[in-house]
Amino acid sequence: MTGEPMTGGSVDLSALQETLGVQIDQGLLELALTHRSFAYENGGIPTNERLEFLGDSILGQSVTVMLYREYPLLSEGELAKRRARLVSSAALAEVARGISLGEYIRLGRGEVLTGGREKASILADTVEALIGAAYLDTGTDAATALVMRLIEPLLSDPDRFGGSMDPKTSLQEVAARRGTGVPVYTVTESGPDHSKVFVATVVIGTVVSARGEGTSKKHAEMAAALEAWIVLSAG
Repeated sequence: MTGEPMTGGSVDLSALQETLGVQIDQGLLELALTHRSFAYENGGIPTNERLEFLGDSILGQSVTVMLYREYPLLSEGELAKRRARLVSSAALAEVARGISLGEYIRLGRGEVLTGGREKASILADTVEALIGAAYLDTGTDAATALVMRLIEPLLSDPDRFGGSMDPKTSLQEVAARRGTGVPVYTVTESGPDHSKVFVATVVIGTVVSARGEGTSKKHAEMAAALEAWIVLSAG
């Protein structure tokens, strides 16, 4: 990678552009990389949340059309299951790690100190924001092509992404195999009703403790489960 990590100001994002395979306007790309923690510490500048909202829709549509065309014999139920696995926050976080996206995200100091560049929820949200930015700047076809490039590792090497497809189930399975105990989740929430943040902690005996953040209890638990699964699987 030739660009510097994105912690503030404008930096060279040419390496990221090359990795994504699409040229996005610099200002729009920076916006897609701007987490709310950075925006808060810099006078309340715009965040990537609106782009994330847009990108989520483009992602879902692109994956749905691809699955419909590529798997003509699958039932609606099976197609829905595959789509859910491909567009889950945990799966998108794996995609983000694969392209070193965390190094480019603009984060507040607190998030940086607490490992924000590796948090599944932040990584997944940023992937969706990038898709939204690509759609606005380059159009439907280029944004769809970006989606296909990003999820290609999930399609071509599904075994590698077993934990990211259903992290809570995968964590429970690996914990059972290792005899480390049943995962126990606790969730806290903060923030106003229109912008709540959920933080989940999962504990597996005395072996692993991991945290995850999300915009819902479910997403936070999935993020925490993925972090714990990565640690437990590598142990």
